[in-house]
Amino acid sequence: MNIDKILLILIIANVIASIKGFSDRIFFDKYKFQIGAINRGEKIRMLTSGFLHVDYLHLILNMYVLYIFAPIIILKLGVIKFLILYFGSLIAGSLLTLTYHKNELYYSAVGASGAVAGIIYGSILLNPSMSLMIFPLPIPIPGYIFGIGYILYSVYGMKKKLGNIGHTAHLGGAIGGFALTLLVYPEVFLNSTFTVLILGVPIVLLLLFGNRLK
Repeated sequence: MNIDKILLILIIANVIASIKGFSDRIFFDKYKFQIGAINRGEKIRMLTSGFLHVDYLHLILNMYVLYIFAPIIILKLGVIKFLILYFGSLIAGSLLTLTYHKNELYYSAVGASGAVAGIIYGSILLNPSMSLMIFPLPIPIPGYIFGIGYILYSVYGMKKKLGNIGHTAHLGGAIGGFALTLLVYPEVFLNSTFTVLILGVPIVLLLLFGNRLK
């Protein structure tokens, strides 16, 4: 498919910043997400950390998923609203991470996963009949089932601190993508009512009872 110029620029920016970070530890440490540094006033890390990655596999996976799902948003909503969803979801992921890990001064994270999660959620809302192939499942599953599973797994990962993965950023990005899609394209309430409700219920429950996660 023909890739949109803005999407291409985003991917190139991620690749350049990440490769720089792979070989330059000072650069990586200066721009990664870290609670202590952000609390000292380095708020820019909440944005710049989204362009750094741990390794090539992390980078390639995020950019591949972005390449697959971003055109759905761009085609339906246009470039400006795509950028609102992308950066809004990135910041939402950082804000939730900052809130949830506020007392862990050395907690750090990198990656575009929060932004990508928001784009995935936006795509599911805009295309409610979407089916996704998820390894190792041998059959495609409806997008809304994936969305619910994604939230539940992220919450579980946060609770159990599974792996070296920013589950909190994933969850925040997904919530950001959900909310921003409704904001920039309210027609989705009518076009995808069932999907909005089925994805919205766990998000509302999280917002109401999220303080019990710890």
